[in-house]
Amino acid sequence: MQDDSNRNLFMFIAIAAAIMVLYQVFVLGPQVARQHAAAQAAAAAQAAAHPAATPGPGAAPAGFLPRAEAAAASPRVTIDTPSLKGSLALRGARIDDLYLKQYPVDTKPGSPPVELFRPGGAEHAWFADVDWAGAGAPDANTLWTAASGATLTPTTPLVLTYDNGLGLKFTRTISVDANYMFTLSDAVANTGAAPVSLQNFGSIQQRGMPSDLANSSIVHEGAIGMLNRSPENHKYKDWKKDGAYDVAATGGWLGITQKYWLAALIPDQSTPIKAQFRVQPVGDVDVYQAGFVGPMETVAPGATLHRTTRVFAGAKIANQLTAYAKDLGIYKFDLAIDWGHLWFFTQPLFQFLEAINSKVRNFGLSILILTVLVKLLFFPLQNKSYESISKMKKIQPELEILKKKWEKDPAKLQSETMVLYQKEKINPLMGCLPVLLTIPVLYALTKMLTVTIEMRHAPFFGWVSDLSAPDPTTIVNLFGLLPFDPSHAPSVLGFVFIHYLHIGVWPLLYGFSMWLSQAMNPPSPDPTQRMIFQFMPVIFTFTMSQFTVGLVIYWLWSNILSILQQYVIMRRFKVDNPIDDFIARFHKPGAATG
Repeated sequence: MQDDSNRNLFMFIAIAAAIMVLYQVFVLGPQVARQHAAAQAAAAAQAAAHPAATPGPGAAPAGFLPRAEAAAASPRVTIDTPSLKGSLALRGARIDDLYLKQYPVDTKPGSPPVELFRPGGAEHAWFADVDWAGAGAPDANTLWTAASGATLTPTTPLVLTYDNGLGLKFTRTISVDANYMFTLSDAVANTGAAPVSLQNFGSIQQRGMPSDLANSSIVHEGAIGMLNRSPENHKYKDWKKDGAYDVAATGGWLGITQKYWLAALIPDQSTPIKAQFRVQPVGDVDVYQAGFVGPMETVAPGATLHRTTRVFAGAKIANQLTAYAKDLGIYKFDLAIDWGHLWFFTQPLFQFLEAINSKVRNFGLSILILTVLVKLLFFPLQNKSYESISKMKKIQPELEILKKKWEKDPAKLQSETMVLYQKEKINPLMGCLPVLLTIPVLYALTKMLTVTIEMRHAPFFGWVSDLSAPDPTTIVNLFGLLPFDPSHAPSVLGFVFIHYLHIGVWPLLYGFSMWLSQAMNPPSPDPTQRMIFQFMPVIFTFTMSQFTVGLVIYWLWSNILSILQQYVIMRRFKVDNPIDDFIARFHKPGAATG
C-alpha cells in the first residue's frame, strides 16, 4: 500500500512538472515573443513620431514605405485636439494618421503616445475612408482642396471641396470633438443637366494583422459591430477563415477593435445599409476591412444630396462610449468594450468600482474596498459555510474511527458518516456554495482588469505601476536586487527555466495565502485528492504569476479576509487551526506572564 502511494505521488509530481513545462513552452514562451514584438513595434512608432531622436530615417520591411514617407505621399491637414494629434490626407480625404495624446506606450517617463492610425503604404496601415461610388465620384486618388493653413480642431471644422468638372460639386465638412468622434457631413450638388446616381460608402481598413494583439481568450479583437440590434464579433483568425460576411441593416455601427482601441463607422441611423466584413489578400498582406455601402441615390439636376457619417477613432473609455450611445442615439455603442457574456453584471460592477475610485483616486485601493463590500454581501452565507467546515474539521478523529471500523464496507461507512453529519448538524455542500456564488464577481473582475482602459497603467503602491500587467518583480533577479531583466532571456533554456521562475512578490504572497486557506480546511479523505490539494498552491502560484497583478491582489486580499473570518469561527468552535499552531511554537511554557 505504501509503495502504491509513493508511486502515485511520483507520478503526480512528474505529470504536474510536465504540464507546467509545456505551459511555459507553448503558452508563456509565445506570449513573451508577442510582448517582444509589441515592444519592437512601439519602438518603431516612437522613431516615426520623433525622427530627430533617431540617428537615421530607418528602414521599412520589403514592400513597405517608412511611415514618414507614406504620410508624405499626400498633402495633409493637421489634426490637433486634447485627445488626438496627427493629420488627414487630402488625397482621398482619408483619416489615416493619428496618435493618442493621453495614452503613452508604456509607463516609462517620456514614453511616446500610442499610435492608432497609420497611412497606407506603411506596414500595419490602419485608416478610415468615407467616400462616394458612381460616375464622376471622387476616389482614393482624388485630391481634395482645403483652405490654406487649415487645421482641424474641436473649434475649427475643416471644409474640403472637389469639383469633378462634369457638373458635380462635393463639399465635405469635417468636425471633431474633444475626444475621439469625427463627424463627416457631405453635400453633393448636381449643377449639370442630367440626374446622377451615387452611393455613399465607408470602410475601416487594417492592412496586415496587428503586431501587438493581446491574443487572449478573454479579449475580443477583430471585427466588431452592432447591426439589427445584434452584436457582430469576428476574431481576426475566424474573420480570415470566413473571408467575407455581409449584413443588411438600418443604422447601427461597425469597425475594427483591439484590446483598448477602436475604429468604428457610424452611418446615418435611419438609412438602410449593407454592412460588409472582408478579408482580402493583397500581395503578401491580408487586408481586413469593415465597412458599409448605402443605397443607390439619385441627385436630380439642381438638387443637393446630404449624408452624414461619423467615425470613432480612439480609446474605449466606458463613460464616453455610454455618453455617445445616449447623446447620438448609437445603439449599444458602449458594448464596444468586451464586457463578456455577463455584461449586464460586469458593466454595472465596473461603474460601481469607478464610483469608489472617484473618491479614493486609486484603482488598487478601490479593488480592495470592492472586495470588502462583496465579502460583506456574502458574509451570512460564508459564516454558515465556515461553521460547517469548522465542524467537519472538529469531527475528523471520529471520522477516522469510522473509516477504520468500516474499512471493508464502503456502503456502511457512507451511511454512518451521514448519521454523524446529521448528529452534528453539518451540511457538506455548504463549503462549496459561497465559492460558486462568487464566481460571477471573479469573472467580472477578470474582465474589468483585462479589457478596460481605465485599468491600463493604473498604479497601486510600490513597484506596481500598472494593475493591468503582471507583477514586474521576479524571484530570478531577487526582486530587482540583481541588475538584469530575465524577461529577455535569449535561449530556449531561458524560456523553459528563467521564465518558468518569473514569479513576483504578489503571486508568492497569493500562493502562501492559498496554502494557509487550505490548511484551515479539513483534509480530504482520499489520499490522491490530498496530494493534489497539497500541490495546488504551488501550481496556482506559477499560473497566477502571468495574470494581471490587479487580479492577483484581489485574490490575495479576498483570501486574507476569508482566512480571518474562518479563524474567528474556528476559535469560537475551539477547533485546531494552523495560525494558533504557529503562534504556539513561540509560546514558552512556564514563561513569566507578569
